[in-house]
Amino acid sequence: MSSDQPTVLVVEDEPAQREVLAYNLEAEGFRVSRAANGDEALLLVDEESPDIIVLDWMMPNLSGIEVCRRLKSKPETRSIPIIMLSARTEEVDKVRGLETGADDYVVKPYSVVELMARVRTQLRRVRPATVGLRLEYEDIVLDSETHKVSRGDKPLKLGPTEFRLLSTFMEKPGRVWSREQLLDRVWGRDIYVDTRTVDVHIGRLRKALTEHGGEDPVRTVRGAGYALG
Repeated sequence: MSSDQPTVLVVEDEPAQREVLAYNLEAEGFRVSRAANGDEALLLVDEESPDIIVLDWMMPNLSGIEVCRRLKSKPETRSIPIIMLSARTEEVDKVRGLETGADDYVVKPYSVVELMARVRTQLRRVRPATVGLRLEYEDIVLDSETHKVSRGDKPLKLGPTEFRLLSTFMEKPGRVWSREQLLDRVWGRDIYVDTRTVDVHIGRLRKALTEHGGEDPVRTVRGAGYALG
């Protein structure tokens, strides 16, 4: 499974609806994780750090609203976009969902085409490289559509792994990524790679970024991982 694929967590207690959602998202090129209830969703978010969550409101025990409230109250999960699905059509319910922290609200029954468009809209905010956008950080420019990188108008030669590493860093400058998080994002959770491999490719990325001079923008955070800037 390609590690370039954004991960969507589908939280839906109805098995048939959960599988329909997962099928359509996978057909659109997303990696999909599934949760049948709110408690399972919270565990998966901690384990997998999905890029976006499609969350049903009406679930037994722990409702979608409560799941949303808990995720948005924690700094480490606050930035994950949440699209709330609900059969509630009243404006007051939509307002409640959005005020709880949901980034979008879709009423059931919904158009699959429209839902996929809304998922991609949210991804443009959190993973712009996956939708072909151009990223810039100081004098570094990464064009995710043409897979070209330049620094100070001089082209840089990056291997595919180094390119994915740099795009991950440039999507969230300043964020510290652990080696395990980089392995999941860049190599994919289905592939076993030793964490020391991350250090090797970080070294290659640093060499490429400083090929024409300039300071190394990749920062080592002792005991935590790496960050851009």
